[in-house]
Amino acid sequence: MTGLQDLGTAGPVLLVLAALSLLSVAVFLARLMALRGLGAGRRARDDWLAALEQGGVAPPPPDSRAPAGRIAARAGELLSRDVPGPALAADLEQLGNAEVGALGRGIRLLELVGMIAPLLGLLGTVLGMIQSFRSLEMAEGAANASILAGGIWQALLTTAAGLVVAIPAVIGAAVLQARVEAGTGEMERLIGRVVLAHSLRGGPPGS
Repeated sequence: MTGLQDLGTAGPVLLVLAALSLLSVAVFLARLMALRGLGAGRRARDDWLAALEQGGVAPPPPDSRAPAGRIAARAGELLSRDVPGPALAADLEQLGNAEVGALGRGIRLLELVGMIAPLLGLLGTVLGMIQSFRSLEMAEGAANASILAGGIWQALLTTAAGLVVAIPAVIGAAVLQARVEAGTGEMERLIGRVVLAHSLRGGPPGS
């Protein structure tokens, strides 16, 4: 604790920033691991979709690793029950929306860390400058440059720390968002092809 005491008002701010950094790293790694299987089973689903569009009735390949695989399983179940086209599309879109929501977990938190960390760094800077000028006032003209410099470097340290925490968090959020968008595109593509295959098999989409 001696080191934090030496930092004056910057100490508590740096502790908060360190906690935010650990949180953002943990969230990013956890979500990155959760999103690593988004493209699993795509070739098998493409083969099933091609057969479906040609009038096939075989069930989709069993694969629950990717959201698109779960949607394909649901589509196969609905098709086997001859669900009408609008109801089929609505059910699959609802499931797709739920999957997208699950995929996006943690991204908002990383974006929030990216916004808060620089503000905390700025707060630490302002508090450090206040401390420096107060020290000058208490010295009653006997202060030297080292007193002011000591407060200034403590203040600027929090600004740098805030940026160091914020930049990786923003980058991590962008990486995860790109993964989510790729998974969302795959689900939309699958739902569109299933609805098209249903219309080809059963006449107009509203049948």
